[in-house]
Amino acid sequence: MPTRIRGWRWRSNPLRRRSDVVEAWTALVVAVLLLVAVPLAGAVAGRWVHDEARAAAAEQRAERHRVRAEVVGRVPDSLPTADGAREQLYRVAVRWAPPGEQPRTTTARVPAGTHRGDRVDVWFDSRGRSVPPPPDGTAVWQQTLTMGVAAAGGAAAVVLLGHVVVRRVAMRHRLAEWDREWTRTEPEWTRRRPA
Repeated sequence: MPTRIRGWRWRSNPLRRRSDVVEAWTALVVAVLLLVAVPLAGAVAGRWVHDEARAAAAEQRAERHRVRAEVVGRVPDSLPTADGAREQLYRVAVRWAPPGEQPRTTTARVPAGTHRGDRVDVWFDSRGRSVPPPPDGTAVWQQTLTMGVAAAGGAAAVVLLGHVVVRRVAMRHRLAEWDREWTRTEPEWTRRRPA
């Protein structure tokens, strides 16, 4: 009579081998790892990346400053992009006047379609070089989600690869056990004498 142990039916079966039991338990462990450990790995990696990205964004906001500048150079006409989603940036001459100082002119990145005389926001680092703006909250979350999904995918790949290895080893053991059993029982079936 079958008995129930924690939701599983365990039956005595003369054909069941030790490798079958190992493979069954491995499948259970893989299921638990895929349902618990993989999302946990993604969440931990995402949390870590989120903290790091927020700290890097705060550091960049502290060392970079935004200036409202006038475009004094000619911006090339925008060319259509293949993906249509990315905004083209061009380096052109811009002029701005810091409070209480003489006007300065330098090159900075401005979007295509900007015309001479337009005012644009330009970001500079502490050395006065034109730099991209610091990442905003959306960029931080995009990086967080990307790395969390990548970590979860990597963890899932490791778990599934481990499962494949265990199944192959179990199959080899199963075939070896069957070969030993056949060597023992084959003479009874074929009426041959063992050599």
